[in-house]
Amino acid sequence: MINPEAQIHIKNLRLRTYIGFNESEKQNKQDVIINAWIQYPASQAFDTDDVENAVNYRTICKEMIAHTENNRFLLLEKMTADLLALCMTSKHVTFAKIEVSKPHALRFADSVSLTLSATRET
Repeated sequence: MINPEAQIHIKNLRLRTYIGFNESEKQNKQDVIINAWIQYPASQAFDTDDVENAVNYRTICKEMIAHTENNRFLLLEKMTADLLALCMTSKHVTFAKIEVSKPHALRFADSVSLTLSATRET
């Protein structure tokens, strides 16, 4: 019997928020780009075709948007950890990884990003 793991990838979610500790960063919203990978066992979802056995990526995405746009963050670590916790709230999720990028945060670099991941023991 196979037990496939589904992996949802929310790719390049582009939002604006207050992030950083410099005065200009505290006063002006900045672009952030969020990538999320959410993994869960898929066999019940495809065996039953029941939404109760799947992970609702639309709900997670809406929660990530609201949290990002309605809060202020000093550090990428805090923002990334908060988004990772949102992804792990579904009881079905066994693994999640979040990457948050700040485009143009460093001179001569496209972006700076931070990645965090978490695993739930099944």
